[in-house]
Amino acid sequence: MVTFLPTRPGRLADVPSFTRAIGGAESNVACALAAAGHRVRWVGRVGRDGFGDHLVDAIAAHGVDVGAVGRDPHRPTGVYFRTDADRATDAHEVVYYRAGSAASAMSPATVPYDSVAGARILHLTGITAALSADCLALMRELTAPRAGRPLVSFDVNHRAGLWRDGGASAVLLDLARRADIVFVGADEAERLWGVAEPDAIRAVLAEPAVLVVKRGGEGAVAFERRAASFPTPPLPEPGASPQAPVRPAAVPPDAGRADVQPRRRLRRGARGGGPVREGAGWGKAPRSGPAPALGGPAPDGPAPAAPEAPDGSASPAPVPDGSASPAHRGRDTVTPAPALRGRDTVTPVPAPRVTVVSPVGAGDAFAAGFLSGTLRGLDMRTRLRHGHLAAAAVLTTAGDLARPPRRARADRLAALDDTAWGTLHLGPGWTGDDQEVRTP
Repeated sequence: MVTFLPTRPGRLADVPSFTRAIGGAESNVACALAAAGHRVRWVGRVGRDGFGDHLVDAIAAHGVDVGAVGRDPHRPTGVYFRTDADRATDAHEVVYYRAGSAASAMSPATVPYDSVAGARILHLTGITAALSADCLALMRELTAPRAGRPLVSFDVNHRAGLWRDGGASAVLLDLARRADIVFVGADEAERLWGVAEPDAIRAVLAEPAVLVVKRGGEGAVAFERRAASFPTPPLPEPGASPQAPVRPAAVPPDAGRADVQPRRRLRRGARGGGPVREGAGWGKAPRSGPAPALGGPAPDGPAPAAPEAPDGSASPAPVPDGSASPAHRGRDTVTPAPALRGRDTVTPVPAPRVTVVSPVGAGDAFAAGFLSGTLRGLDMRTRLRHGHLAAAAVLTTAGDLARPPRRARADRLAALDDTAWGTLHLGPGWTGDDQEVRTP
């Protein structure tokens, strides 16, 4: 979507003017990955209008391949206005004008699988699934197991205002269980499935090879199946020979394909077509609790498809006793898989202290930093630290996108020992030539 950012703090009713920018979880991830030096394609649909021209041109200017973006001659490009307050607070306001938009008409017929098939990683979010029945059908096709499927990365990205029918819990659980890498906030998991602690979330989401639970200012915890192997050999630096991947590649690398294919998000408005106000939190920390335990395993490779319901739609994956997770309006009651300790490697990494300028966009940046580390074949702790550093770059600037630190600098910070990492304090300007601030 086209985003209009306020020129000063305050309620939408009080802000006199706005600055035009680009917005959307998947396009944010695409631009951040391109800035980090990866080959990225963004796939979506926009209107054949001036705002669509602006989106395509602006995303391309970040170094992203937009050749597979569709232009809809009959539906407009969506726009939205927001305040600059933290999404986790009631002060955050978002108003969408995008009923009947081009993106809401995405479907398996309008987004051919060939446009994403050559990627090493395909990044999706739960926002797309909420836009329409056709968008949900597209998400199910992209996450279905098939030979040569890209590594599927899925950010749950629950936005309560989009799920008017109360079906978010079952749908997002099904899609997450189909993915290879899943990002979810502890606050999201509590709203959706009634679990907030990392070990309990892993018990519910045992299928993904990698699960990253974001805990706001407390940091993040990654669960990785020890038997998992990733088809993601690291990228060679320009003029350099490729590094040996941390894990064996399941498919031969293809020099001509894009590394990452993020999908575009566009939030669904009210059925009546009017604006929707919404506040949602990325960084809300859950209540404290015991250290994370180890989660259950799942077979290597893509998660199996969920069984079909009588109406042909995918139902939630069965729980261990063979019964399906019950779906209700609102939050589901989800029975977790039994914990099989010792099958996961669990990596908790605290977040550095950050002087926050704008709290919006950190979740998308975190995903981009983590996926960049995955493409480079970095170890799990370093991937998480790169996620935190990418999030800090956005938190210390205005807007949803930020200039990332140079790779050499990010690598140096990510390699700090635990004591030095624990005293790291990042403020405005740290990604440029200014030195980062370390406090005792």
